[in-house]
Amino acid sequence: MDKNTITGFVLMAAVLIAFSWYSRPSEAQLKAQRERDSIAAAQLAQQETQSTVPGGSSAGTTTASAATAGLVADSTGNLVPDSASILFAAAQGTEERITLENDLVKLTINTRGGIIEDAELKNYKDQQKENVHLVSAKDAQMILSLATKQENIVTSDLFFQPVTVPEGSPEGQSTTLRLPLPGGSLDIDYTLRPDAYMVDMTITARGIANLFAPSMKTLDIAWTDRARQLEKGFDFEQRYACIRYHRTDGKTKNLSETSDQEKDIEEPIDWVAFKNQFFSAVLISHQQMHGAHFKSQLYKKGQGYLKNYEASLQTPFDPTGAQPTQLQMYFGPNDFHTLKAHNDLSINADKDLELEDLVYLGWPIVRWINRWFIIYLFDWLKGFGLHMGLVLLLLTLIVKALVYPATKKSYMASARMRVLKPKIDQLNAKYPKQEDAMKKQQEMMQLYSQYGVSPMGGCLPMLIQMPIWVALFNFVPNAIELRGQSFLWADDLSAYDDVIHWGKDLWLIGDHLSIFCVLFCVMQVANTWISMKQQQNAVMSPEQEQSMKMMRWMMYLMPIMFFFMFNTYSSGLNYYYFLSGLTSIIIMWVLRKTTNDSRLLAELEAYRAKNANNPKKQSGMAARLEALQKMAAEQQRQQKR
Repeated sequence: MDKNTITGFVLMAAVLIAFSWYSRPSEAQLKAQRERDSIAAAQLAQQETQSTVPGGSSAGTTTASAATAGLVADSTGNLVPDSASILFAAAQGTEERITLENDLVKLTINTRGGIIEDAELKNYKDQQKENVHLVSAKDAQMILSLATKQENIVTSDLFFQPVTVPEGSPEGQSTTLRLPLPGGSLDIDYTLRPDAYMVDMTITARGIANLFAPSMKTLDIAWTDRARQLEKGFDFEQRYACIRYHRTDGKTKNLSETSDQEKDIEEPIDWVAFKNQFFSAVLISHQQMHGAHFKSQLYKKGQGYLKNYEASLQTPFDPTGAQPTQLQMYFGPNDFHTLKAHNDLSINADKDLELEDLVYLGWPIVRWINRWFIIYLFDWLKGFGLHMGLVLLLLTLIVKALVYPATKKSYMASARMRVLKPKIDQLNAKYPKQEDAMKKQQEMMQLYSQYGVSPMGGCLPMLIQMPIWVALFNFVPNAIELRGQSFLWADDLSAYDDVIHWGKDLWLIGDHLSIFCVLFCVMQVANTWISMKQQQNAVMSPEQEQSMKMMRWMMYLMPIMFFFMFNTYSSGLNYYYFLSGLTSIIIMWVLRKTTNDSRLLAELEAYRAKNANNPKKQSGMAARLEALQKMAAEQQRQQKR
């Protein structure tokens, strides 16, 4: 492996390290977040008290929520229905809970507010070994608002009335909630699709057009949720949780995963998702949503929550009821194939929702590799019913086999440079002075040309492998198939392995030691040592040797930096990198054993003799380097005149 290959690896590693450090929140951000968390917790407690305790507002005061719920304060300060309000009938009632369920999900709808207050996923467990509750009544709320001529309809404190499901409807999968209004009602129809995580939500005005101004054409939606920690590794899970949305122009964007962010979205959108690492709650509108405003705030470790999500937006509403407002909601896993299949359940058959974009697969070229190669290879291996640890092992071996030609080409380029070292040593002896460095470099390039060797030959093939390395970096942490899968000492391949833990966070390292991370870093040290050992016999000028001393220190420092970066990463990812490094060492050992330096030098000499009268011209980077050297030499000669 020559210096150019080493340089390429160092630069690529530097990019990864810089990206990781850049994505981590600063200490100032964490401190500010802790302050916000305290304020938010106090505000939430106050809101919960006011929403559950009758007369929660101050005596003699009519709150904004009471005014929009058809309530007024009586002489004692208690809230009572306002008989003059259009919401008089809707402000009275009792809470009922309606359940819709299929084999995959169980949804609970509260007649107070008419919203889905709980979504239970039947086939996925949380850390307490109970079914995952993606949203819950204490954490999530969705409020629908409509502006009438007289007052605003705000659904959070209004009581909907269940309507008997028509005969022939799927039992337990459909319901209608009716909000009584003067002259008619506002109906919300829910239909849970069979064998799916998708529920249709249709909002229809019936006989209430006279309550609205002619210009009123929108329904306001305010949606909030606290994303609960579902996985073992808080830092890692929080890093993959965010608000993600799909614009109608086909682009999928998200708010920052690593810092607080508040953003107005100017473009219309098809859907917005409150995303955890492996699960998402998605609100979809098939008449476009506009005027969106999103806000995401981080929680600190130990509170049981990852982030606080807020979304406010508008969707079309027809007061005449001729055109119902059609919404859908997805409560389910971030599984690529599951999400892609749910695109076909869209009410708007002509629109590709691209829900699979909730599974982040990396930057464009990396995403293509994951989308069209890694996913299908992973699925093929998984189809044999193998344990996930074996699937990752076979995945590593197959990937290494596919890039083996590039690996061998890189090694052979380095080997050719190695066997030419005695001739380079002669040039170093011929031009010992610094002022002759340009002449020495020119003769060195001529020597390379005579033997058909390119100093850049070992770098490009290794760069070709880099996108695959990064592709797996994005794929493994998002593979829900690894969630809850134990292997060797790791109890969950989607989270860190913590056989060694001490229960208290230490600076940079956390509260545990990941064995797979240690193995990965040890393998990196071994790879570095082997590369440096090979570099000792590589072609190198005294100046290059001096610069390589610092590079060697950097190469040995990288595994230490990787340890602090990857100790909280998933054990599956560290396991894959460990296998990849081990396989690389084995491949290098085999190539070294099967390469005869004497025979290789004889082949180079034969090439030189054959092309003595027609030397190979340098191309690409080597040609440009040679041209620059000639130009610099010419400038030096002119300066001496």
